[in-house]
Amino acid sequence: MRSVDLIIIGGGPAGLAAAISAYESGCRDLLILEREETLGGILKQCIHNGFGLHTFHEELTGPEYAQRYIDKVLQYQIPYQCDTMVIEVTPDRRVTAVSRANGLQQFQAKAVILAMGCRERPRGALAIPGWRCSGIYTAGTAQRFVNLEGILPGKRVVILGSGDIGLIMARRMTFVGAKVLACVELMPYSSGLKRNIVQCLDDYNIPLLFNHTVVDIKGRERLEGVTVAEVDPKTHRPIAGTERDYDCDTLLLSVGLIPENELSRMAGVRLSPATKGAVVDENLETSVPGVFSCGNVLHVHDLVDYVSEEAGQAGKNAAAFLRGEQKETGRTIPVVDGFGVSGAVPQKIHVGGADEAVNVMFRPRGVYRNAKIVVSAGDRELYSRKARILTPGEMVNLKLRPEQLRRIGEAAELAVKVEAS
Repeated sequence: MRSVDLIIIGGGPAGLAAAISAYESGCRDLLILEREETLGGILKQCIHNGFGLHTFHEELTGPEYAQRYIDKVLQYQIPYQCDTMVIEVTPDRRVTAVSRANGLQQFQAKAVILAMGCRERPRGALAIPGWRCSGIYTAGTAQRFVNLEGILPGKRVVILGSGDIGLIMARRMTFVGAKVLACVELMPYSSGLKRNIVQCLDDYNIPLLFNHTVVDIKGRERLEGVTVAEVDPKTHRPIAGTERDYDCDTLLLSVGLIPENELSRMAGVRLSPATKGAVVDENLETSVPGVFSCGNVLHVHDLVDYVSEEAGQAGKNAAAFLRGEQKETGRTIPVVDGFGVSGAVPQKIHVGGADEAVNVMFRPRGVYRNAKIVVSAGDRELYSRKARILTPGEMVNLKLRPEQLRRIGEAAELAVKVEAS
């Protein structure tokens, strides 16, 4: 058993940013545990640009963005172990890991930061009829094949779902010579960023079919085609007579991301049904004292810049916890989702003595135009701002200033809502 002040589980953008922030906040006894062979996480295969505009004020590719943080880790000589799988985290912050190089290891940590990221929802969660033939991949798997391994999954492609990875892979598959026949979306709106719809679909004349889904998969050994049908916007059930066949050899799935919270459950962390991630307070501390969560394992972000910002806060707060300086004054009130709001984070805030702004993030439940975002405590409005358009594909990020937090008073909850015109 080895004692470590701070263990960071995950060496992707969240884990790297959290480690750097903790180090810069004075923590010197820390360790990053990463299951892949190198640091960087999912960014290693995201070779497209568009990263870093908020953090570095310049446009970078995914590997370039990750390298900025890896260079800092090397500069600070922050210890890390790659090719190391964490298999258990207990409520008393005992971490068990296994690797080829070191075998079975146990660490007793004073604080733990969970930064495991997320995974893609697989075909098994969709209940699409058809054989389990080859040629069906999650969009991230196809991205790894093309960008890291130089393998072309297929030449005629249909994409189910309009998440950002799927949109980006529509363009990438076009670049490498494949024909993308359509991007099919169950909802009446896209779950991806507007800029990705324009730059990845519109610019290459790839149709985006809203209120449609795949209802059949043809082919026994290899995918031979799919059947797409329109769905009822309310029930999402296929409408008879609207079926259309596409001859294709590849189906890419971009139907959502799931936070990797198996270790969080082992540690006894309470999870949110809305975000599928941990329930945290304004310090990003979970229901287990000394265990913090950040990045896509907490809630799925749209921009990696927001992941880094949030993880930096988690690292800073973990260092304060280790010094015994973390401020948790006054009572705790819940942050609740009002109309038009899904998965507001943090889910609770300590009231009293607030001297730092609290960052609140959420996803809109639908598309709202000329709306207003409102945060209220009882009948008292603490915050409001107008928004020309809100969509589920783009997160809302707002900051509650200390003077606003002090106005909460004796209210039982803090409500975040959208007022649509």
